[in-house]
Amino acid sequence: MDLQTLLFLTLALAAGAITKGATGIGLPLIALPLLTAAVGLQQAIGIMLIPILATNLYQVWAYRGARTLPGVAFLPGFLLGGAVGIALGTWALDSWPERMLETGLGAMLLSYVVLRLARPEFTFSAVFARRAGPAIGLAAGTLQGATGIAAPIGVTFIHALGLERRASVFAVSVMFLGFAAVQYPAIIFAGIYQLEWVWLGLFACVPILIFMPVGEWLGRRASPRLFDRLILLFLFLAGMGMIFGF
Repeated sequence: MDLQTLLFLTLALAAGAITKGATGIGLPLIALPLLTAAVGLQQAIGIMLIPILATNLYQVWAYRGARTLPGVAFLPGFLLGGAVGIALGTWALDSWPERMLETGLGAMLLSYVVLRLARPEFTFSAVFARRAGPAIGLAAGTLQGATGIAAPIGVTFIHALGLERRASVFAVSVMFLGFAAVQYPAIIFAGIYQLEWVWLGLFACVPILIFMPVGEWLGRRASPRLFDRLILLFLFLAGMGMIFGF
């Protein structure tokens, strides 16, 4: 990988890390579309897996007290469905044309933006979450396996439960950690993963460790509504770029 691509990689990860530090989510949602534009979808997913595992392991530990809070009982069924979905999605990543997957990812990003703008107050009940959790997890896991991003389905579903902040961050972090832990061996088994991606993934952890505290600092000072709207604008532009190939 040349110096220019490494610089772009660093900037993409810094943007994702700042977002994750400020909001608790957003590392793959922000960084992966940018990395895909530089190195292709398969390599972008491979590079992102180690940082996703590291950052979400930290957040699961930091918010471990939230595991007993109301509203997170849906997680076991959700994760089980997600594991099955990741297997299906990894098959698609290995078998389907990459351009088609990139277009699908762009469409998912735009759908996520539209849903967030149209129904910010929409919520699901805890009973519905437990019953629908496996099916939603299956859909989110399939999206994760095929595109590397589960947020348009998984994060939207978790946020729609109306959980308090600690429970929400814990649930989202468990989702990302669990999905990445399944996806890593899945892409190795499928013959997609390459050894050099290990070193790039470890390198990717450096800007993330530097810029996540910056995001935490900004998150304590910026208006949450303004920050949320800026993220949605960025995702809209990224989605349009992936659909139209620019």
